Amino acid sequence: MIRTLGLVSALALTTALGGCAMMTAPGSDMPPVPASAVQFEYVRDVHSHARPEIARVKHVALDLAADFDAGILAGTAALDIQGAQGANEIILDVRNLDLRGVTDANGGPLQYETGANDALLGQPLTIRFPALTQGETRRIVVAYATRPDAAALQWLTPAQTAGGRQPYMFSQGQAILTRTWVPTQDSPGIRQTWDARIVAPSELKVVMSGEGLGQSEPAGPGRTAWRYRMSNPVPPYLIAIGVGDVAFRAIDERTGVWTEPSMLAAAHEELIPTAEMVDVAEALYGPYRWGRYDILVLPPSFPFGGMENPRLTFATPTIIAGDRSLVSLVAHELAHSWSGNLVTNATWADFWLNEGFTVYFENRIMEQLYGRDRALMLQSLGWGDLQSTLADLPAADTRLKLDLAGRDPDEGLTDIAYEKGAAFLRTIERTVGRERFDGWLKGYFERNAFRPMTTELFLADILGNLIQGDAALESRLMMDAWIYQPGMPSNWQPPVSDAFAPVDAAARAFFADKGPASAVPWSGWSTQERQRFLAWRPEGLAAGRDWLTDAQLADLESTLNLRQEGNAELVFAWLQIAVPHRYQPAVPTLERFLTTMGRRKFVLPLFTSLWAEGDWGRPIATRLYAQARPGYHPVTTNSVDAVVGRP
Repeated sequence: MIRTLGLVSALALTTALGGCAMMTAPGSDMPPVPASAVQFEYVRDVHSHARPEIARVKHVALDLAADFDAGILAGTAALDIQGAQGANEIILDVRNLDLRGVTDANGGPLQYETGANDALLGQPLTIRFPALTQGETRRIVVAYATRPDAAALQWLTPAQTAGGRQPYMFSQGQAILTRTWVPTQDSPGIRQTWDARIVAPSELKVVMSGEGLGQSEPAGPGRTAWRYRMSNPVPPYLIAIGVGDVAFRAIDERTGVWTEPSMLAAAHEELIPTAEMVDVAEALYGPYRWGRYDILVLPPSFPFGGMENPRLTFATPTIIAGDRSLVSLVAHELAHSWSGNLVTNATWADFWLNEGFTVYFENRIMEQLYGRDRALMLQSLGWGDLQSTLADLPAADTRLKLDLAGRDPDEGLTDIAYEKGAAFLRTIERTVGRERFDGWLKGYFERNAFRPMTTELFLADILGNLIQGDAALESRLMMDAWIYQPGMPSNWQPPVSDAFAPVDAAARAFFADKGPASAVPWSGWSTQERQRFLAWRPEGLAAGRDWLTDAQLADLESTLNLRQEGNAELVFAWLQIAVPHRYQPAVPTLERFLTTMGRRKFVLPLFTSLWAEGDWGRPIATRLYAQARPGYHPVTTNSVDAVVGRP
């Protein structure tokens, strides 16, 4: 039987939706949200100072000006709050904000204080006010400015952009960085609606993860104001902003691409499959609830592959490969519109509920569009990544439900959440059958829309709506072992891709049998087949050098033209071979790669590999990091600093 921890009453799942009040903004292009859908009994979030059971933020109204010279946003955040009967204070999360005052809606000053600073969590900001009555909504206004080192924001010089003429700024709030630019209750379980007025230099455009409200408007000499709103309640980490010299091109009536003008044609061509992906996703698991789905292709310093900000996915330019071979990333971020944005992990200990569901959903989109073979190749590549992660992590961190108390939630951002979580769902699908599983999953999204989700509520849902008292089925699924135990349960079956069989044979012939690289049919392979080839390692060897000679490495690099390779995934895979072998001729490729993009997925492992190579690798790592670090986002530098140290 499945154990439940009693954190949240499963009754929260059973709120009736029929006939309930609906919430939406007048004129919005998004479907209304059932008022009852956002009812929830709050779980204690160890990564937030907030006490939402006393008083909570319901809506955030931002009025901010972007100062590129100072590298700050300054203005106000007006917060609509509700609380328990008699509540006379609210606790917000802030980190490195310069607070300038707090008032009520009429401008009257309110008492406030900040608590002890924690390097990870920041400070609690406690604001006191006359006692609330039950159901009352009260507005408080916080005047503040961010600091140039705000961890969520990156301010780029013109030289760091593709166009080279204008500066650029963008945010990355996940997991707990929104508090560095918005004073609010920065917990994924405290969903909030928001609106914003952002003033920026007139030669730039402001884009946000919300619905644009009409045309921009003058805001003083050389300044323009832009307005956005999000009428669906979202976790604070999904409030996102970009300011720069960007242009837009539509794909169809509800999808399109934003990016710098010089990148627009290539990005648009690469991302044309987006429109069909939205149609496929809706056919699988129900209506898309956010209106538009656009993609902002950012400068190369963006630290992630993509970020699922509602209505406006933020994406790395490293997915623009020229052949649409990496568009599974778009499928992933789109899938988050259901798993993550619609139904959100209540705390970061439940992160697998966002990412495991999304990897599963992404693969179903790819299967529908590109066929079963492509989907199985992607599954197999993910399985390989998972095996490496299982070997590297402490056993306790290979459980789906994590204990992250006292730790950065980014420590849970591993392939356990992504690939083990997806493997768990594929195991359920295989056991109950796809049709039955799809019926449950579509219902799961509908029943829990706009609600935070815990592992325990997930278990209550699947027990009540899929297993339905079938003890034998519950036993076969081994859910307790998947969620609460380390490693992989015995009922998992690794994915098998027949398309990879000839790739594996070619890899053995070259890597193990010392055959020539000219025998590798590289030009006829897809990107996924090439990734599989470069990921091959001798049996039992997780990492290390001396299994290839310098002559083999030179043959591989030259014959496959790896010095000129433009696909970031393949460059990364090649460098993961070259660095452990201390292959000096690859250092220029390594230097170019690490100094021209800041995607943490690539940057952190390469610096980690360099650092492991002692007297050869550490001087290279120190030199390259000193050169590259100023162009990286804080999300990336915080991770690499822990390996290389801060220059």
